[in-house]
Amino acid sequence: MEIKIGVRHIAREIVVETSESQDVITEKVAKAIEDGSLLQITDDKGNTTLISGAQIGYVELGSDAKRHVGFGIGA
Repeated sequence: MEIKIGVRHIAREIVVETSESQDVITEKVAKAIEDGSLLQITDDKGNTTLISGAQIGYVELGSDAKRHVGFGIGA
């Protein structure tokens, strides 16, 4: 799932591709914003992104469904 995070006072958004479920990410984001703690997300390659909950402007979550590549032959 692709996650886009907007950070206050920064023009570019942070994009992370992770296999964590949408429910888990939603829970982590809500807790970080509520507590002002760090939001910790690990991507598919094992890299960890840390963002201060107090600085999160918005979070856009993609769907859990995997996209198919190709023309659909044999699908």
